[in-house]
Order: sequence, then C-alpha cells, then structure tokens
Amino acid sequence: MTVAERAVVAWSSGKDCAWALDTVRRTGQFDVVGLLTTVTETFQRVSMHGVRLEVLEAQARAVGLPLHLVSIPFPCPNEVYERAMGRALTALRVQHVERVVFGDLFLEDVRRYREERMAHTGLAPAFPLWGRSTPDLVREMISAGLEARIVALDPSRVPPRFAGRVLTRPLLEELPPEVDPCGERGEFHTCVTAGPMFDHPLPVEPGDVVERDGFVFADVRMAPLRPASPGR
Repeated sequence: MTVAERAVVAWSSGKDCAWALDTVRRTGQFDVVGLLTTVTETFQRVSMHGVRLEVLEAQARAVGLPLHLVSIPFPCPNEVYERAMGRALTALRVQHVERVVFGDLFLEDVRRYREERMAHTGLAPAFPLWGRSTPDLVREMISAGLEARIVALDPSRVPPRFAGRVLTRPLLEELPPEVDPCGERGEFHTCVTAGPMFDHPLPVEPGDVVERDGFVFADVRMAPLRPASPGR
C-alpha cells in the first residue's frame, strides 16, 4: 500500500489556497499535516492580505490543521523573506514533510520562482489547481459553498467599492472585464470564512476600510461571542 506524502499548504487565508487544500484532501493525493503562512510581525497580520492573526488561527481550527508561521518584518527585502522561508522549510523537512501545496493558477513566473527556490530544500512544490479555467473555477467554489471576502485590492485595477464584499456570482459580473475572476494577477485578495474545507463557518464581522501603500484593505475581525439566552 502506497503511503501518501506528507504535505503542508501554503496558506494565504484566501480562496485559492483553501480550494487547493480541499482538492488534495478529496483526492487523497497528499497527507496534509499543516498550514504554512507568512505573517508580517509589525502588524501581526497575514502578509499581502492583511488578515488578522486571530482570523488566521480561527481558519486553522476550522480546517483542523496546525499553523506554521513564517514571521517577516515590514518592509521586507526579498532576501530577508527567502531566508525566513528557507528556515521554515528546513524545519518542515525535519518533520518529514515532503510537499508544499500552492494555490497558483496560471502565472508561469510565479510557479518557476517557487520551483527554483525549493529545488534544494528537499521538499517539492505541488500545484493541484494549475491550468484550471479561472471563471469556471471561481464559480465552482461559490457553488460548493465557499465564502470569501475581498480584503485587499489594487485600486488601479479594481474599484475600491469592492473592498469588503463577499465574492458572489453577481459580484463577478460587476468586475471590470480585464480583471481575472480569481484575482490571479494581484487585482484582489480574499479571506475565506466558510466552505467545504471548514468544519464550521467563521463568525466574523467587517471592520474598517483603509488605503495604505497603494492598496485598499478591508478589515475582517472575529465577531464577539453573544451571551447564551437564559433558559425558560
């Protein structure tokens, strides 16, 4: 009997990595044992997406996997990022992890960069969503019950009014025609709060929308627990 390779998912908090996790779990392609996430230590938020650490931790609990955090400063030169990621991959190799699963879809330069950086780590990258039609893929996600909010966007390509909105079929029709419906070229980033990869939806609420460093960020925070109703 063949034993599935141990893998971690490169977890950005967004829809593509979440769907990649669901895909490899459904197919049994790998034995997924954790989530690998880069967190900007200055803000204690997921790098690029700006998602709060508390939301990231809630996602990890909902998928039933431990987090492996890669802490980086702000700003972060590429060589600093690569050293931090190299240390994390070395630690994972010691734990007998063999694969890192990515949610990349079609950007050849991004895939080539990942393959080159991992070539001497003892781990191999995997791209279970590679080459999928992005219009078909995002509609498949929505139909399966995945809920994702737009938490960061490039206002030069996507109007700021989309920040904080949940990704739905009607919203896809509103996007400018030149925008990839999965945001694969960096037009927007999402945070997943429900879907088949979670054992329960995350109780979240929207926060402030701010513009910083040329991007628009829509905060998402965990909703406060409501007190139980008194018994009759």
